[in-house]
Amino acid sequence: MTTPPGWYPDPAAPTVERWWDGTAWTAHTRPPGGTHPAGPPAAVVPPRRGRRAALAASAAVAAAAVAVTAFLVLRPADGEPAAGAPASPGAASASPAQQPPGSDAPTGKPSDAVPADAPAEFVDQLNGISMPLPDGWEVPEYGVFQAAAMTTVADFRCPEGGRYCDYGKVSSRTLTSGRGTPEQMAKDDIAEAAEEAFGKDSLGVAPYGGVTSHKVLDQRRAVAAGRTGYLVRWQVTTGKGQGGYVQSLVFPSPAGDGAPVTVRFAFAAGEGMPELSLMDEITRSIRPIGSATGGGVGSSIAPGQDG
Repeated sequence: MTTPPGWYPDPAAPTVERWWDGTAWTAHTRPPGGTHPAGPPAAVVPPRRGRRAALAASAAVAAAAVAVTAFLVLRPADGEPAAGAPASPGAASASPAQQPPGSDAPTGKPSDAVPADAPAEFVDQLNGISMPLPDGWEVPEYGVFQAAAMTTVADFRCPEGGRYCDYGKVSSRTLTSGRGTPEQMAKDDIAEAAEEAFGKDSLGVAPYGGVTSHKVLDQRRAVAAGRTGYLVRWQVTTGKGQGGYVQSLVFPSPAGDGAPVTVRFAFAAGEGMPELSLMDEITRSIRPIGSATGGGVGSSIAPGQDG
């Protein structure tokens, strides 16, 4: 029986729900019973593997080898499953309560069925937008993100905690809690964006020692995907390291009912940081899915027109 697409408890982390696309688990998650609109999660394009992706892929291969070995050992010579053995490789990945009802598909691994010749772009199907993938960036194959995200392939050891941090990250999501104008929403969202990038993570660890102060570098109307929105950019000072830069860009989605979308940018300061002008370049490149033009910062679409 094929399980229909939808939000189901994550087999690897029952405290969140993960999107099942009808074929495989994706990288899109939300809090249990969240108000995230129903629909497909962000589609990804062929990534260029970074160090973290390679390590995660190696771990996945090792886990698959163990699962296959266990299956062969448990299977009797007559071809019938042994007592207590899983009915399929997917059943070995999670308990029945963790899998979508009626599902026999593998769990805990995002879909990677992407054509090898697909264009290098970042696509958020949920919000109906896409943008070219900059050189030196990738859409991670593994990892849990609360939104569609692309990151720099290169990373560095975080100032605190011994883990690795991205030089740059751009993510997009539906702003379900947004109220008011794009300007009001962007000014509200920027503080959360700064905390997400340079504050404490979901485990309570602060890789940069927390945000200590900020300076407003820019705030203005901007056009993305043919829709008029607003952006706010901060320079952030952190307790450890050299801090960085964050930007929140809020605009109506070109898809569906035009729910507000926020695209968050986070660049870590120091050697290896992307040029700050890349934030404007990415903003200009945002377009509706299937459209060859976007209409962003510096476009011919005047602020105040929704396109």
